[in-house]
Amino acid sequence: MLDRELDLIEHLEEMRKRLIIIGLQFLFFFFVAFIFVKDIYQFFILDLDYKLIILSPTDTLWIYFMLAAVVAITCSIPVILMQIWLFVKPALSEQERKMTLAYIPAIFGLFLVGISFGYFVVFPIVLQFLMTLSEDLFAMNFTTINYFRFMLHMTLPFGLLFEMPILILFLTALGIINPYRLKKVRKYAYFVLVIISVMITPPDFISDILVIIPLLLLYEFSIYLSQWVFRKKLNETMELNLP
Repeated sequence: MLDRELDLIEHLEEMRKRLIIIGLQFLFFFFVAFIFVKDIYQFFILDLDYKLIILSPTDTLWIYFMLAAVVAITCSIPVILMQIWLFVKPALSEQERKMTLAYIPAIFGLFLVGISFGYFVVFPIVLQFLMTLSEDLFAMNFTTINYFRFMLHMTLPFGLLFEMPILILFLTALGIINPYRLKKVRKYAYFVLVIISVMITPPDFISDILVIIPLLLLYEFSIYLSQWVFRKKLNETMELNLP
């Protein structure tokens, strides 16, 4: 009983250490981002043909904090993943350590690809579509807060959706799923991805296609990765069973 309590205390201490490191790294990135927040703001409004407006003196500060926080969170993702890996590392085998460590740059890379796709492809098309709907009926003035909230809603979800290949790769490595199951449920997966695409884009055919096609290709790429891992595991099992 005493040994279990000591193990629990050690685990809590280790978790506390990792959380402190993550918090300090976030504050560091936030501080750096806040120093250059005006440049970050100018980057995001570079292609706008109109000025954004604010409704209160505190809006500017709120926007600066929001932009700095988003940049800090994005930059902190590798640190967060590394600290999680270090926390669970003692419970992993040598092979599992190497495998999970290799996921960290891939997760971060796919997240960046996802938010880049959302920002440079989906966001401009959706914004242009919505502006076209209202340009002959209403005077268009965008508040800075609402504009950046809308931009985040159009970009951050893609950072998460683009993690699908890594998630499937990891679940295949654990033996939870395999490529045969993924192929069997392909039509249902396509249906879910199409629904997600329609939900996060405006009701026009072009926007839907621009989102649906990459997500379907990601699913097919995930099946390929699952096949690769599954065959590798199968070969390793066969080699171990050889006399």
